[in-house]
Order: sequence, then structure tokens, then C-alpha cells
Amino acid sequence: MKTARFERRSQNQGTSTLTDEQLLLAYCEMGCSQSFAALVHRYKRQLYVFLRPILQDEGLTEDVLQATFLQLHRKCKQFEPGRKVRPWLYAIARNKAIDATRREKKHPRQSIDETRHENEESSLVQGIPADEPGPYDECVAQERAQALWAAVGGLPERLRLAIQLVHFDGLMYREAADALAIPVGTLKSRLHTATKQLEQVLVLQHRGFIPAH
Repeated sequence: MKTARFERRSQNQGTSTLTDEQLLLAYCEMGCSQSFAALVHRYKRQLYVFLRPILQDEGLTEDVLQATFLQLHRKCKQFEPGRKVRPWLYAIARNKAIDATRREKKHPRQSIDETRHENEESSLVQGIPADEPGPYDECVAQERAQALWAAVGGLPERLRLAIQLVHFDGLMYREAADALAIPVGTLKSRLHTATKQLEQVLVLQHRGFIPAH
């Protein structure tokens, strides 16, 4: 009865109004490919931005992104009730990135695209909108965003990932900590350290002591 009610609700509402957890449930219990496609659509851009600085290669990032969603397909029935899909998906992506990095060191440029033979479905800065901003305002906002992105990119990976997950991707502390497999206290400590380092870099850039990239 529960599944039938959920199926009728899914058909009436469409995938855009369903939570991540509802979409995954629909895919696992009913094989709803539309639900899986909706999850891919929601997270493919976020995960790409998350993975790209780690892997530092466009092709490898695409491979890991596909492998992440393939793993979601394969392991969806292992998803524990009461958990959130988003940190679990980030944790999968992070583990796949680690595997890919190790593999690249042993066999450079070896693709890990696992989907070609299976036909599988392969944040801190948000501009505050002003009332009809002019070209100058848009240019200044763009320069500030670029400076901040460059500063974040220059952080050590453990600090950059903490900033990215919480401030750019909008994960809660617990979700980000789960995705990185660290305690919440460690995450908060990294965020504090990263924020201090960013402040120092941006102040120096503003004063012209170091160039903004």
C-alpha cells in the first residue's frame, strides 16, 4: 500500500517536487528510470565542480562522475533509511576520486569509464542580487567571485573541500563531515582555518601585494 501510494504521488507531482530520498526510493523499489535521471540532473553539475579540482583533468573527472552515478545505481538498495542521499553521494564521489587518483599513478591516462559496456545512465559565494545592476556592478561582482574562487583553489585540499561542501554546495555540517569521513569537530576546525587563510589572501590581493588570478 505504501509503495502504491508513493507511486501515485510521484506520478501526480513529477520528479521536480520530490526529495532526493523519495527519488532514490522510487528508483530502488519501482525501477523508475525517470527518478534516477532526476537525481543525475540535480547533482551532475555540483559533483563535477566538486571533483574537478581534485582530479585536475577534465576527462578523468567525467569518468569519475559517471562511475559515481553507476555506483549509486548498483548500491541503491544498500541505502539506509533515515540517511540523506546528498552526503552519501558526495562520499561515493570522493571514494571514486581516490581510487582514480591511485589508478592514475600506477597507469597514467587509464580510463575508469565503467558505463560504456552496460548502457547505464551514465555556495560561500552567491551573488546578492541588486535592483537592476549595471555593467560596472556586474564586472565588480565577477572580479570578486573570480578572486575568491582563485583563493579557494589555492587552499590545501582538506581545507578547500570543507569550504566547497559547506559554503558552495550548501551541505550541512553533518552532511559534509559524512561526505569527507571526518568528525564534525574536525570539519569545523578546517572551516575556521580555511576562512582565516582566505581572509589573509583576499586582504593581500586587495592591497596589491599579491596578484589576483
